[in-house]
Amino acid sequence: MSGHSWTHRLARVMVKPLVGGPVTPNHLTMLRLLTGLAACAAFATGDHAYAIWGGALWILSAFLDRADGELARLARAQSQGGHVFDYTSDVAVTALFFIAVGYGLRHGPLGPWAVLLGIVSGISVASAALLSEALERRTGNGEKAYVGAGGFDFDDILYLFGPVAWLSLLPPLLIGAAVGGPAFALWTWLRLRRV
Repeated sequence: MSGHSWTHRLARVMVKPLVGGPVTPNHLTMLRLLTGLAACAAFATGDHAYAIWGGALWILSAFLDRADGELARLARAQSQGGHVFDYTSDVAVTALFFIAVGYGLRHGPLGPWAVLLGIVSGISVASAALLSEALERRTGNGEKAYVGAGGFDFDDILYLFGPVAWLSLLPPLLIGAAVGGPAFALWTWLRLRRV
């Protein structure tokens, strides 16, 4: 089970005062969803000033994704419904990120291809996430399908999307995701087939 990365540890410290109070893990998940959607809306404008705000909102959203799970564990408030809400929000927001970025870049050097790249990236990243979840369920050993190293989880890469936006590096990120996303989804599917 995850929960030992640096961001999980930081989230655990920050949510500890909320244990026993009126704020529930689902409240944090809803806030994670709303900040993620707001970030995607900012990226969809294609305006760099909005991308600055979008990057900040994205990092906050990614952190809230850690915080809701840590609060659930600390408060012993874990539930199947909460997991489904959290997981669905994660997959939707991450897929929408790439679609929004592609839409926002349609007037840039990639032209209308940016929209197609965004759709391919969003669908393949969502597919990889769903396949990873299926792989974790099928193995049943409580471990993540893709483990991290050095105190970082595999999906901590999402935190980098904020600085990428600030540095105007969204086009290469989108191209990389359009190539890597389908390859990663295929690799995960092959692993699932072997189990």
